[in-house]
Amino acid sequence: MTMFLVRTAARTAVRTNSCRSFCVSHTQLSDRKGLVLGVFEKEEEEDEGTLHLTEAAAGFDKSLSGKLSELLKLSGPALKNGKSRVFYGLHKDFPCVALVGLGKNNAGVCRTENWDTSKENIRQAVSAGCRLLQDLEVSHVEVDSCGDAQSAAEGAVLGLFHYDQLKSKKKTKVTTQLHGSADVVGWEKGIVYAEGQNLARLLMEAPANHITPTAFAKTIEEKLAPHADRVTIHKRPQAWIEEQQMGAFLSVSKGSEEPPVFLELHYNGSPDSKQPPLLLVGKGITFDSGGISLKPSASMDAMRADMGGAATVCASIVTAASLKLPVNIVGLAPLCENMPSGKATKPGDVVKAKNGKTIQVDNTDAEGRLILADALCYGHVFNPRAIVNVATLTGAMDVALGSAAAGVFTNSDWLWEQLHRASVVTGDRVWRMPLFQHYTKQVTDSQLADLNNIGKYSRSGGACTAAAFLREFVKAPHWAHLDIAGVMSNKDEVPYLRKGMSGRPTRTLVEFAAGLAHNG
Repeated sequence: MTMFLVRTAARTAVRTNSCRSFCVSHTQLSDRKGLVLGVFEKEEEEDEGTLHLTEAAAGFDKSLSGKLSELLKLSGPALKNGKSRVFYGLHKDFPCVALVGLGKNNAGVCRTENWDTSKENIRQAVSAGCRLLQDLEVSHVEVDSCGDAQSAAEGAVLGLFHYDQLKSKKKTKVTTQLHGSADVVGWEKGIVYAEGQNLARLLMEAPANHITPTAFAKTIEEKLAPHADRVTIHKRPQAWIEEQQMGAFLSVSKGSEEPPVFLELHYNGSPDSKQPPLLLVGKGITFDSGGISLKPSASMDAMRADMGGAATVCASIVTAASLKLPVNIVGLAPLCENMPSGKATKPGDVVKAKNGKTIQVDNTDAEGRLILADALCYGHVFNPRAIVNVATLTGAMDVALGSAAAGVFTNSDWLWEQLHRASVVTGDRVWRMPLFQHYTKQVTDSQLADLNNIGKYSRSGGACTAAAFLREFVKAPHWAHLDIAGVMSNKDEVPYLRKGMSGRPTRTLVEFAAGLAHNG
């Protein structure tokens, strides 16, 4: 009978997932705090019921004379990785307390998965807990560092993001705060990293009539305004683009009524003003209809995010400026729409790039490589230490890797190692792809021009032939092309990102730049 009463009490004190409190009013919940705490899985040799609370959770449990751990044991099976459970009325300051499963303690880097499992588990668990409390309309949440304050902050801020700017009914805006840890520096760094990715998500998710090339450039200018002492911005108009003889870029933009913009950002973070910069180049097609080679109407709306390369590159520079990274960065974003009209480029047309090479445009829906070609040519004037271009370039990349990782094509083992190391830390993975002469021959065999904008065998190896095309406009010894088409959006693959545009791989680009800053 006693056990029956204890279990009954436990059930009234806990609900799983998003069930609402039976005893705390809506007003109280929105006015008071929520708390997210972590618990690790038991080791295989340990008895059932063994608990491994985080340091912060153990401290909170001690303040309650063990009530939290007692209820957790009685409320159901042990919390698995990423699962969560909400307790109500345990503490006067926290009407709702979410316990989240962190998986195995000290899981560390997994060479098979190519990420730090501990960090990923924390991001996933914290985001789940924060969302549960957001669903309960709790407006302020304190978060357990779970042993890694930066990862916890990333999980919280990324998990809470929801694009509802154009909706009348909006989700509760939640502020977060570190709980039970002195690692404020790590927490604040994680906030900045996540806010950078959320900026890219915001740009990618917004409809194309709101984020035109002009509006995109203005948004980035506003975000960089607080860092005016370290940042120079040039919004190059069409007349400048014409002066630079960027015929490939102009061949894409001319079908649209929206004027193109060549956005040029200079972040001067290094104490040595003469330090060669890292050059980041992002594809900025703010809407891609395919042009005369019109895309199917199904899912064409998603092509508002075809400027994902520019969004992640610019968001990375905003983040680097916020972090005051001691590195020089130049960012280039050729911005335009790809639209059909009487002025649009026609299949079979031949255009001339900035470096003088002629290009036969057999498919106007292979436009990203055209605008990147001119941007890459121009970027060499800065004598960069490394060039990284980022683009939602090919559907073939999505077919090859899906949403697991961005594809990296590079002529530099050193650069690959830097990017890969950064991606292991962030959990936003990259995977190296081939850049063989085999593919170069397929784009240089053109009937009318020096190059063809699609491979000789059409769809075969499409991501690889696109990379080979770009290589024709690169002279630098350290260059990498990131094809992010497969990671452009998220359904449910990354648990700490809601469904929608992902903003990937912004954090990896920031971590990569930070690595260059601190390690050379």
